[in-house]
Amino acid sequence: MNEILLRQLAADYCCSEEDVRDRHNHFTVHEFREERRKYRESKECILKIADVNGKLLFTGHEPMIGWCGERFRDTGSEWFFDAATFRSLDARLTEEGFRIMTVRPFFISDTVTPVEPDGFSVRWYEADDIEEFRGGDRFKEAYTFDPDAPDVLGVAAVRGEQILGMAGASADSPSMWQIGINVEPEARGTGVARTLVTLLKNEILQRGKLPYYSTAMSHLASQRVALGSGFKLSWAELLTGRAE
Repeated sequence: MNEILLRQLAADYCCSEEDVRDRHNHFTVHEFREERRKYRESKECILKIADVNGKLLFTGHEPMIGWCGERFRDTGSEWFFDAATFRSLDARLTEEGFRIMTVRPFFISDTVTPVEPDGFSVRWYEADDIEEFRGGDRFKEAYTFDPDAPDVLGVAAVRGEQILGMAGASADSPSMWQIGINVEPEARGTGVARTLVTLLKNEILQRGKLPYYSTAMSHLASQRVALGSGFKLSWAELLTGRAE
């Protein structure tokens, strides 16, 4: 298992690195560790769950963790993120005024992948350059302007003066940068997304950080971009939030 990811999940799930490495489910009371990922972070974590390394990590408020421990101590991870489990979790969360918000797959890459732009040129953006896109929604996946996970690097596919697509990286933690991608409708299916994501993840690795990529369970096109850019599926995560 990648050592940076090992340390990151230990920080995110308030456990030890050995807890992440072994094959047993773990249940810990949540605390906001400084090294955690902070992208779009909820100010209170009643429960979050990771499926990683063939088992489950749970962290959250003590009563919820106690409840999960009683029910899922020996539950396998293979079918855990299924509808029956969601119904059970949501029923218990509703009692506390919370609900399941997202369940997502996560990908990492720790190797450089050779790639050459085809039919377009490339333009790079450092953190200060990214400010020109603040306030717009054209590249809202590439740049989120989250103060807790600042946008630090971007790359665009350019033909003439037209930007065909943009990939951006946010510093979600001290060691892991997340990649987001937007491609204009006329450039979709042409390899622009795969090329930009590959270029960006290669540069992130050169800067000594671990690139990672997340998308929706149903967004198969986005998952294909990750796999085609040299990423590998590494864990899945369930997040909760207050019901509105």
